[in-house]
Amino acid sequence: MYADITIKARCPDPAEVESILQQHNADYKGLDVQTDTFYNVDYGKLKLRQGNIENVLIHYNRFSVQGLKQTEVLMYLKNPGSATIEEVCGSLQVMNELRKLRKIYFIDNVKFHIDQVDGQGSFIEIEAIDLDGSLGTAILHQQCHYYKELLQIADEDLINDSYIDL
Repeated sequence: MYADITIKARCPDPAEVESILQQHNADYKGLDVQTDTFYNVDYGKLKLRQGNIENVLIHYNRFSVQGLKQTEVLMYLKNPGSATIEEVCGSLQVMNELRKLRKIYFIDNVKFHIDQVDGQGSFIEIEAIDLDGSLGTAILHQQCHYYKELLQIADEDLINDSYIDL
């Protein structure tokens, strides 16, 4: 199980955020056209993400820790095949679907999403990721706070809900 700490906020000026990331040599991975399908489960969220860059089946639970969101990942399958999707999701009820355009950037272990969510507007996500447990949550918190300041994210723009819950 890996750890991540996430900040999500409304983004009044996506072009400015992108400019700052480029000035700091962020690695641009591309524009992902994503559809997220959420399934009804007893604990956390089960999401199938289908995009031209990211395709995952993930079961996770998020909770707030000191104003940031910490994610507990229970299952993470990258590029799941149709048989796996059917086996895991086939008998479950679809709760909702969400479509978005997502620009993806990385600086070291920190992933940045500049999202345009259908019907909801523009958002920025900062996701500090510890894949092997070598960094620890204290460092992930520091990274999120550093990039929140760098990207000039105002406290009043922060959101605690996932897009599907807005």
